[in-house]
Amino acid sequence: MILGLALALSPLAPALAGPASTEQAAGLEALEIASSKGVVTFEVEVARTDEQRTTGLMYRKSLGERSGMLFDFKVDQPVYMWMKNTYIPLDMLFIRADGSIARIAAMTTPLSTETISSGEPVRAVLEIAGGQARKLGIKAGDRVAHPVFSGK
Repeated sequence: MILGLALALSPLAPALAGPASTEQAAGLEALEIASSKGVVTFEVEVARTDEQRTTGLMYRKSLGERSGMLFDFKVDQPVYMWMKNTYIPLDMLFIRADGSIARIAAMTTPLSTETISSGEPVRAVLEIAGGQARKLGIKAGDRVAHPVFSGK
């Protein structure tokens, strides 16, 4: 698992996960977030393998308002993300194993190699279009429902 994160942060990652390997994770899955404004439903790709997590949303030119990618790290651990080769701003929701949102990194900077930390051990990260968390009233402490989390 740490090797996968190190690879994601490696300068070799773009060569290993170039445009030819940006195929989406298998299928779309429903994910719900219970926010102060009500339940919000997303259709997400789920990145379950090291290759899928390394590539993520790199090279994408757009992302729908209710679309996203859920990165499943399988166990709680500190997570470090980046935006290298990612052309669109994203909101990153760092989610604990119980489905509660630990932290949100809003409007991340496209193409940046700056690391974005979970701030604590988390099970998963949900990436959605930049600004959507604020627009939809999603905040730290809100609950995410998806089979990845023990709360569902």
